[in-house]
Amino acid sequence: MKKIYLGFVIALLAICTSCQFSENIYINEDGTGKVSFNMDGSELMEMMGEEMAKSNDSKTIDSTISFKELLKGQEDSISKLPKADQEKLRQLEDFKMHMVMDAEKKKMNMDMFADFKTVNELQDMFSAMNKAGKMDKRNNQDTQANSNPMAALGSDGVSEVKYSYNGNMFKRKTVIIDKAKLLSLKDSLGQAKMMFAASDYTLNYHFPRKIKSVSLENAKINEDGKSFTVAVNFMEYITNPELLNVEVELEN
Repeated sequence: MKKIYLGFVIALLAICTSCQFSENIYINEDGTGKVSFNMDGSELMEMMGEEMAKSNDSKTIDSTISFKELLKGQEDSISKLPKADQEKLRQLEDFKMHMVMDAEKKKMNMDMFADFKTVNELQDMFSAMNKAGKMDKRNNQDTQANSNPMAALGSDGVSEVKYSYNGNMFKRKTVIIDKAKLLSLKDSLGQAKMMFAASDYTLNYHFPRKIKSVSLENAKINEDGKSFTVAVNFMEYITNPELLNVEVELEN
């Protein structure tokens, strides 16, 4: 089962010409909430679904597994990493992953999600996925694994995303750690470059009270008044992570 999940992720990221990525946060009145990271590869299935459905190897996947379980078989590799890298991978243990792959229905989707006690404890998911991608490349020598652009999702050593919320003001701020690495990042994306250039990255944020203001000019406040959506080109976001810095002020 683990191999099916990991294979799904690698295949999704390695051969997609376009995926839709979204970061979703739901905050309750007491500051607790849920965060999820979604990758929708349905566009690929529109292109390849019929051929995959005809294949005898085609299997429908619709299941949920915890990252803690996925990482269980990687203890030896994880123990050889620097302590800081081990901690970043441990941050993934609270996440669960729901995967759907149905060639007949032309549906391909991956959703990583976790609950949090306070917004301030949210970690940069990209950094953790970066470490997971690098570990996967070391443990898998086949062509697909070595071209796995999962590592490109990370901002490890380049930038850090910080979240804060005090009941009235929410902030998402990216801090650039290494400007030189950021400048060279675009050239190091390899096969993932075309996919990211054809993809969008969307923020969907939901709050317990109505929004008074959002600092991003192209953000759209939804009809309920308590949530907003904003989308940017994923390649632009990767090479300019400060693009999605945002401050949201709520009504009293």
